[in-house]
Amino acid sequence: CRFYLHPDLSEDLVGTHPPGAHSLVAVSVGYFLEDFVDMLCNQKLHQSWELLFHHSVVIVCFGIAVLLHQYVGFALVALLVEINSIFLHLRQILLMANLVHTTCYRLNSVINLGTYVVFRIATLAWMTRWLFLNRENVPPATYAVGTVGMAIMTPMNVILFYRLLRSDFFK
Repeated sequence: CRFYLHPDLSEDLVGTHPPGAHSLVAVSVGYFLEDFVDMLCNQKLHQSWELLFHHSVVIVCFGIAVLLHQYVGFALVALLVEINSIFLHLRQILLMANLVHTTCYRLNSVINLGTYVVFRIATLAWMTRWLFLNRENVPPATYAVGTVGMAIMTPMNVILFYRLLRSDFFK
């Protein structure tokens, strides 16, 4: 929708962003910080280290966008990944409620997998492609942070996808 309403965003993810986008990314940094601290305080490290690592990468990357007022468009694209989080969290709630053998869980599993492919895998692939194609327009330090971020997030998401497939479809 943002790309439709602000077509210049598809041309420039570095310096262009629609009204409110900077605030959205800043609030997202706050959310990831709060969730990070909550996990540190309330979960065992061996249970949450992957999410803590994920949150660290997002906080650094989004923090750069917020502080520099650049790459906010790129961060907006990255936030598409969080659409799938709705179904990942619902899956967790259904698991905790012991509702694994219900139609609701099964339906959520299918939607979760579909949104995972569209909003995580495809979005991360697009972001990686964009970063590679625009490497000459991105300062080396920022390019390095983006490349490392994508190099961390992509395998993490592929592994999680495999775990979801194995757990929900190949028992």
